[in-house]
Amino acid sequence: MQRTIRVLVETTPRKVFASALDWPGLARAGKDEGRAIEALLAVAPRYAAVARAAGQDFAPADLEVEVAERRDGDATTAFGAPSIVAEADRRPTDGAEAARLAALVAAAWATFDRVAAAAPEALRKGPRGGGRDTSKVVEHVTGADEGYAGVLGIGAADRKTVAGLRERVLAILRAPSDGAPVAGNRWPPRYAARRVAWHALDHAWEIEDRTEPA
Repeated sequence: MQRTIRVLVETTPRKVFASALDWPGLARAGKDEGRAIEALLAVAPRYAAVARAAGQDFAPADLEVEVAERRDGDATTAFGAPSIVAEADRRPTDGAEAARLAALVAAAWATFDRVAAAAPEALRKGPRGGGRDTSKVVEHVTGADEGYAGVLGIGAADRKTVAGLRERVLAILRAPSDGAPVAGNRWPPRYAARRVAWHALDHAWEIEDRTEPA
């Protein structure tokens, strides 16, 4: 069972992301590297439930973080998404590792679906009255997944339904890879798994955190 998690730190003057390189979806932001890593460790217990759903052992207690790579972020990082492809993302994936990554992405989607289905429509607003309600968060995640599928070379015909889109993405992630970008585009499979799972979990946890107590 792991005790150390390897992370990529991508830095901009506005925002820093720390992303676990081997655990898709475990990524958080902060104003600096230290705060980003603190935020990542803070959500480790929540992530453990996702890992268990994917059949993976993930012990959230006593974790240590190893910064495996530090990279400059870009405008997307500063806006609020982990955007940088790490050198570690270009590693090959054999069948077993590809299946593990795909299972974690599937568990992230399942977590989002469960949280959204149980949430009220109206979510607590921010201090300035901002923030989407549940149906709008669902629309946002679905729309982003369509964009991600396009980057992975999935045609419009296979993006007509949520289930169809997800199955096509998972089929790509389950396939062994030499680490090259999928469909000749920008994203290697490991990065694609990280980005897709992060987005689903980021909004699942947002919904949870913005749901008023019963």
